[in-house]
Amino acid sequence: MTNILISGGSVAGPALAFWLRRHGFNPTVVERAPALRTGGYKIDVRGAALDVVGRMGLREEVVRHGTDMRIARFVDAAGRQLAGMDAQLFGGREGDDVEIMRGDLARILHDATRDDVEYLFDDSVTALEETADGVRVTFENGPARTFDLVVGADGLHSNVRALAFGEESAYLHDLGHYISICTVPNHLGLDRTEMMHPAPGRSAGMYSTGRSADAKAMFLFSSEPLGYDRRDVARQRELVAGAFAGQGWEVPRLLDAMGEAPDFYLDSISQVRMDRWSSGRVVLVGDAAYGPSPASGQGTSLALVGAYVLAGSLAAAAGDHEAAFAAYESDMRHFVEENQKLAASNLKGMVLKSAGQIRFQMFMLRLMPRLPGRNRMIRRVTEPIRRAATAITLRDYEAASSSAS
Repeated sequence: MTNILISGGSVAGPALAFWLRRHGFNPTVVERAPALRTGGYKIDVRGAALDVVGRMGLREEVVRHGTDMRIARFVDAAGRQLAGMDAQLFGGREGDDVEIMRGDLARILHDATRDDVEYLFDDSVTALEETADGVRVTFENGPARTFDLVVGADGLHSNVRALAFGEESAYLHDLGHYISICTVPNHLGLDRTEMMHPAPGRSAGMYSTGRSADAKAMFLFSSEPLGYDRRDVARQRELVAGAFAGQGWEVPRLLDAMGEAPDFYLDSISQVRMDRWSSGRVVLVGDAAYGPSPASGQGTSLALVGAYVLAGSLAAAAGDHEAAFAAYESDMRHFVEENQKLAASNLKGMVLKSAGQIRFQMFMLRLMPRLPGRNRMIRRVTEPIRRAATAITLRDYEAASSSAS
């Protein structure tokens, strides 16, 4: 039986472990966190990714844990509503898109795999030594072990990618913006509502889903690359506070709450672009290989589809990793490129440069419900998302699973 180490226990890793077990492989998942990460923000599962979830038998469970968001409201510095938007307005056709909290999806995937997949929490890979018939893996805490293959499913700042391919600076492409998210008290009593306060070069928001008593604060801002230690959370909080200094609405209160948040997160909005996703017996999947950035709205969908295709390619190649990795890249490349294209255009509408652009956007949002050609305009806006989300034909790998060993 082929033993495969997967580094990363969020979405791509457990999804890959699910399909590898289905095809007869023996996966082990190592995760740096001491336990399953249940935090995070709301994400979308669309198109081909929703098909993958259905093939896993998890679609009903994912739908049941949907956020059930109802409306987004845009407000000025005094809290006066500038415009409102039904949460379903740009969500695509019914059934095409499920919005779920990232932590809920991670738990669903973990629950579906924990009984027959080995999980190693509170550990990480520190060295990879490839031999003729395997990869000797050194761990930070546990004893060294040898695996037939190693998969990096460990996100934007992938440790496996750094060990196998070199410094991340060669692969990360900064899109000129930063995003920060954390859990805060729901002091506004929001119920399945998102509120956003746009300002030139920055936008602050707060939302609460139908399944949560608290809320999430979100800060988006444009910036030149910021130098900071990713482990220095205090410094990162200072950077966010500085970027939003002097902003009105509820921003000062959200910044105060940010200081106490246990799940504070800050990172650049960047894409991972690589000519190859494999090197010898090491391969990457999800954000580690082709992170499209949060601006694309497709990172989770790429991870789910990538996990399905990678595991299926290994099954179809009867474990021949060279043939499997080539097939995986061939099948996924166009899908990745189409979804990465969404980020740049989406960012233009998420963080506007001037007060004039904000006024125009608010005017159009107020006008939209009254336009006679509203549905046609909405389809024009959502069509690139739908086209990218379905830009792959999923193979049926089930027949090949019996050949895996």
